[in-house]
Formats: sequence, C-alpha cells, structure tokens
Amino acid sequence: MPVPVVIGIIVAFIITMVIMNAVRSWYSSWSATTDEVNDKMPGDEEIVTANYIITTAITIRSPVSDVWPWLVQMGYRRGGMYSYDWIDRLLGILDRPSSKEIIPEFQHLEVGDAIPMGSGSGWPVRAIEPNHSLLLVIKEPGVDVTWSFLLKEIDRDTTRFILRIRTLIPMKLLLRILTPIVKFGAFLMIRKMLLGIKQRAETISANT
Repeated sequence: MPVPVVIGIIVAFIITMVIMNAVRSWYSSWSATTDEVNDKMPGDEEIVTANYIITTAITIRSPVSDVWPWLVQMGYRRGGMYSYDWIDRLLGILDRPSSKEIIPEFQHLEVGDAIPMGSGSGWPVRAIEPNHSLLLVIKEPGVDVTWSFLLKEIDRDTTRFILRIRTLIPMKLLLRILTPIVKFGAFLMIRKMLLGIKQRAETISANT
C-alpha cells in the first residue's frame, strides 16, 4: 500500500478517535439530567469499578402502565429490542423484527428468569419491581454488565424512563484503541431502543 494512503488512513483514524472522545460526555448522558446521572440506581453496587457507564433518559407521554409491558417482553423470540432490528439480527441477537404489539404470553417476568438474547445464555433478572424497575446482571468470563431500567411517574399520563448501563471489560490494547467507536455504536443502538419504546407506548396510549 502506498505510503500516502497509509498516512491518510492513520490520520483519518486519529481524527475519528478525537471526535468520538469529544462527544463522549454528550452521548454518555444523552437526554438525562444532572441529577439522573448522579443519582444511585439499582445495580450500581454490582460493578463498582466499571470502565463504561452510560445513563440515558427519555420522557414518554404515556402512563407507566403503558411503558412497562415493553420492558417485560424484551428478548429473542419475544418482543425484540426495539432498536435497529437489522443490526440485532445481523449480530444474532434477534431472529425477527421487534414487536409493535404487547404480547400477553411474555408479560410475566420474575427474579431468576433470563431474557434470551440469541443463542447465548440470556440476561438474568436480578431484581424487578413491576411498573417501576428492572435490573439485569450479566456476568460472563471477562465481561460484567448491568442494565438498570427505571420508570418514574411524572403524572398520570407521563413517564420518565431512565436506563443506566455499567460495564467492566478488560482493556486489551486493540479494544482500548477501538473503544471510542464501540461505545458510540452502542449508544446509537441504546438511543434507538429508547425511542422505539417511546413510540410504541405513546401509540398504545393514543389508541386507548
């Protein structure tokens, strides 16, 4: 490969890394207030020394009871993840488009259950408080992750939906280099999921 091309690739990569790091503070707390970022959430104690933390939030013009069912039915061969389905299907996380309807047979979830994600072992439910909070704790060799979902009633027709993800992954050299891109890609999927749940819940509320 010609030297100018190699230099161009290196420069482009460095610029990309700089941009990704520059916007990190924005996407790691997307739409969340300062209090929401700083407040303790269920599962924070599971990974004390997390090397990736993201707290995102969204306001949904629906009562909590219209938002909660979408969380309960998440997963492979269930309701889906409400994000970019084509990516989740490419990664083997899903095998079909995310549902746009509440599925009655997947509305029962309790501690000890595992939300299936592709052919893997699933995401274990560590704690659940119906219509309020759901904590998933994934502990695999070399990877610790928590997904903490919290629903707060603003008023009878409005819900504040907060999601915090904490991750601890050993930072090998290649992963350390690629981390800014990986984190930003994960944020895009998470943001789409929140928007997907918002759209579905508000559609249900508008039709009832």
